[in-house]
Amino acid sequence: MLRYGILLTALLWGAACGAVQAQDRGTGGPTPSPPGAAVYFVDLKDGATIPTNTTIHFGLRGMGVAPAGADRANSGHHHLLIDTDLPPLNRPIPNDFNHLHYGAGQTEAEVNLTPGEHTLQLLFADKDHIPHSPPLASPRIRVRVTEAAPPSAATSAPAPAAARHPSPADAKVYFVYPTNGAYVSRTPVIRFGLVNMGVAPAGVAKPNTGHHHLLIDVPAPPPDRPIPNDFNHLHFGAGQTEAKVTLPLGEHTLLLVLGDENHVPHDPPVMSKPIKVTVTETGRRPRPRIARRGKRYH
Repeated sequence: MLRYGILLTALLWGAACGAVQAQDRGTGGPTPSPPGAAVYFVDLKDGATIPTNTTIHFGLRGMGVAPAGADRANSGHHHLLIDTDLPPLNRPIPNDFNHLHYGAGQTEAEVNLTPGEHTLQLLFADKDHIPHSPPLASPRIRVRVTEAAPPSAATSAPAPAAARHPSPADAKVYFVYPTNGAYVSRTPVIRFGLVNMGVAPAGVAKPNTGHHHLLIDVPAPPPDRPIPNDFNHLHFGAGQTEAKVTLPLGEHTLLLVLGDENHVPHDPPVMSKPIKVTVTETGRRPRPRIARRGKRYH
């Protein structure tokens, strides 16, 4: 009897562990996804070679696409993960160099990647950027990025200018935190301020509104084109007024730009003054080293 009791206990314990592991694999946020739903790369395969500037098409089966902030059943929006593992699946997906958000409901995106080997993965999420339950993630693929030949004059015609929304007089966007010259940690919470306009999610057209974009170490974008979405242009399409970002150690230039429902700057553009911050391990100014006097021995 003792042997059978031990065997039964072991079987029950193994079944419980298997159930826990299965539950962990399927853990997501509060928004359910229907059976059979899937997200995938339409025309990009594992091992592909692509140019530094490439358009990636997102595929979705069994659900619909809706902008961030839009509460619609069986819908969500895409996120592209670059050179990183899946984040916690029951929390909002980070918005940083490795997690690109497409909160306007885009089903394709032009991205810029450095030459070399990279990994790419799609992760679908609800209106609050939280993966569904069960989560919808594509297989993680590897691509090789190579320098593309410069386009010829015949094929390099500029894209037509986008329609722009007017911005009201005295509209202003600014950094609440950090301030110019500040020392910050690797993962600071950047707080955005806005005057004489309102905040609305990407994809939502309302007069005198927009959403924030954080530009890192790049100049202001063309005013009549959608703001890029890449390592240096972070989109906050859910209407966030603050965000935790990840920055490398060293000095960086930050700039805020407000964009309309299509990520196009207003007319005239509403953007902050650029500020400089220094990222340190402690988030504080390094202490100067004090030279010690050498000891003399007689």
